[in-house]
Formats: sequence, C-alpha cells, structure tokens
Amino acid sequence: MEFNAMAESQLLIGIDLGGTKIEGVVIDGARPELALRRLRVTTDREQGYDHILDRICAVVDALTAACVEAADCAVGIGTPGTWDPLTHTLRGSNTQCLNGRPLRSDLARKLGRPVSIENDANCLVMAEATFGSARGYDTVFGIILGTGCGGAFVANGQLLRGRHGIAGEWGQLIVEPGGDGSPHGTRGTLEAYIAGPSLEEFYRGVSGSRRPLREIADRVGEDAAARLTMERLASYFTRGLAAVVDVIDPHAIVIGGGVGNCAMLYSDELRHRLSAAIFAPSFEASILRPALGDSAGVFGAALLTRRER
Repeated sequence: MEFNAMAESQLLIGIDLGGTKIEGVVIDGARPELALRRLRVTTDREQGYDHILDRICAVVDALTAACVEAADCAVGIGTPGTWDPLTHTLRGSNTQCLNGRPLRSDLARKLGRPVSIENDANCLVMAEATFGSARGYDTVFGIILGTGCGGAFVANGQLLRGRHGIAGEWGQLIVEPGGDGSPHGTRGTLEAYIAGPSLEEFYRGVSGSRRPLREIADRVGEDAAARLTMERLASYFTRGLAAVVDVIDPHAIVIGGGVGNCAMLYSDELRHRLSAAIFAPSFEASILRPALGDSAGVFGAALLTRRER
C-alpha cells in the first residue's frame, strides 16, 4: 500500500487502540503530520470488549463534536494483533478480550460509518515511512514496543503483509525455548522478555518494588535492579533485532511505543552490540525515533481511511 503525503485536502480520523490508552486524531490529508484535533483516554481493557467499543465510540464522538467537518468521515483503527481476512476477526492481540471478535463490523455498526483496521505496527511504519523520520529510505522496519512487541516492514513505499498477515511479527521469535510465558499462551518469545509489562515485572521480582518503566530507566545510575532490567532489554532487543537484520536487512528501523522511549535503544553501545551480532562487518542501518512521537500509530491509522474514499 502506498500513500501520497501531498494528497488533496480531506479530513481523516484515526484511532490507535493500545493496551493502556486509546488515542484519536483528526488530520487534514494535505498536511497529515499535523493534528487538527486530538484526544487520549485510558483503554480500561480489564472491563472487557463491549467497554472498549464504547470507549472508541466516545473518542470518535468527541472528535467529531469538536471538528464538525469530520462528522461523516470514515475511521481508521490501528489495533494490537492481526486482522484475519478469512474470519474477519482479530487474533494475536495482547488485549485478550479482542481476540476472535469482529471488531471492524461491530465498530462500523456502532459508529454508523466505514471502518478500516490494520495492525498498530503497520500503522506506525506507514506513517513514519510516508512523512516521518523514515521518509526517503528504501526499506523500513517499524517496531511497536510497549504493552506488546510487534513489527512491520515497508519496501519502496509498499507495506508487506505476507501470506498469513503476520509479516514483521518479530515479537513472536523464540529467544528462550520453553522460557517465560506471553499473553498469547506461547513461551520463550521475544515479547515475553522486552515488552513493557514483562520488564516491569522483572524489576519487581529483583527489587521487590513496583515502578513504571520510565522510572526504572531513570534509576540506572543508582539502582542495581534497574541496571539489570535495562541490561535484559538491551540483550534481548539485540538478539531479536539481529535476526530481523540478517533476514531482511532494512535501511532504517523506527521504534514506537512506550519502551521505545528508552534512550539506551539509540545508543552507540547498542549499535556495537548489533555489529557483533549480525552477519556483516558492522551495523550501518539507521535506528530512529518516530518523528511523530508515540502518536505515529494514530496518524498511520488515519491514513487507512483513504482506502474508503
């Protein structure tokens, strides 16, 4: 799929459905990197599927109330997990109540407008490769690293989905056979070691106290448990990304999600680790923060609605 960043003016609505937050945005197709209206609410996923639907609808209603020109717009949604084109349901989401549910048709019915759905990592990489920090690179691997761990791959402006719709799902690589469990019931996957909740739980197990990951990262200089947690992230991140580089060798890697805010992921030390781990004399690809911050996914979701035009 390829999008023209200089499309004629049209309003687009995007929703980023995350494990902890739902973000909505209204953008102008002529300048899609700028938000006209923006809103975030908590997902409250523990309250179940119907509650999440209601939260999404409330965000869309608030956006269209604030920007009446978008009242009839289609809605693009970036979701954790994979949309199965055969069953028309979601699968592989770390928000378990979404799996096996016809999210697209249920939302279209409740909202009374067309809905497009794509994996959240696909939305991230579409936005960043189209008009973000990865614009101009021939091949881009986009990473979502937050509540879960996903990825997507764009080559020459085209999003690769693959035969099963799982292209780029590097979080499901087995890094420790029979190791820690993941929300999907699998064991030893990369996601089980470097997603935000697993890192926070590791820190709790070592230190005996709970802290959000951003605090853990800030405490590296004074907290041995924090240093162990960040070393765990660096070690497994390097192992997983080296496998991706050896297989698809992207020109650029862009990291979104809350864990992607850890400065260590962009450090010279991490690049040295990757140089030692890949099948090449040195690691030369760019590792980029999203130009659109942690909202890259919601802008990519808005771009999905162009398929409905």
